[in-house]
Amino acid sequence: MTTDAPVDASTDPLLDALVRNAFQVMGVLTRVGAEHDLSLTQLRVLGLLRDRRPRMTELATFLGLDKSTMSGLIDRAERRGLLARGRSAEDRRAVDVFLTATGLELTERIYGEVRAALLPATDQLAPEQRHRLTELIEPIINPVTGTGTGTGTGEPSPKKTPTRHPRLATD
Repeated sequence: MTTDAPVDASTDPLLDALVRNAFQVMGVLTRVGAEHDLSLTQLRVLGLLRDRRPRMTELATFLGLDKSTMSGLIDRAERRGLLARGRSAEDRRAVDVFLTATGLELTERIYGEVRAALLPATDQLAPEQRHRLTELIEPIINPVTGTGTGTGTGEPSPKKTPTRHPRLATD
């Protein structure tokens, strides 16, 4: 006899694996970010700007930050020469945020360091397993990251714009 009782989240193996993986990745990101004097939020900004030129308001909304916090974050990154602001080509009243050459170089370096740190885990998978895992994860993360139909929170995501610089390889 089968029951339709809901699975207790504490015993859901998929949820447990996703959370453990998130902790693993966040640990690596936090460590690598700290080595470059960057917070996890600052790393998120750099990652988002790899292939986007969002408006300040879109970026703040996506990150769940208020306008003044977002401005302070961007100010600090501008002083370091990592980001710049410019008028939107679509709406001259709007301000876009984008990576500078220095920001792109740092983002590429950090990506390489994160990849190297996660390589012992990812190298355990055969190429076809890597491809399949990517296919399986996409529908789960798309609603969260906003690269699909939404962010999962009802918040708009920073829209992708034509890439200004080479996109970082993702295997």
